Amino acid sequence: MSNPEPRASGGCNPNYDPCVPNDPKDVDCEGGSGNGPSYVSGPVRVTGEDVYGLDGSDNDGVGCE
Repeated sequence: MSNPEPRASGGCNPNYDPCVPNDPKDVDCEGGSGNGPSYVSGPVRVTGEDVYGLDGSDNDGVGCE
């Protein structure tokens, strides 16, 4: 039996843990003021560059708190 594929068609963005969809347009925090088109519920740890600005408010390395 193989592991299930990630639900996002583009897989996971390597800059976040756990999985944040690799959306070429934008990902925003679920329940926030962003306009998507993709959303993630947090918290998510920023492991590289915060390409979607999920940790924009306090820059503590954790987004969608």
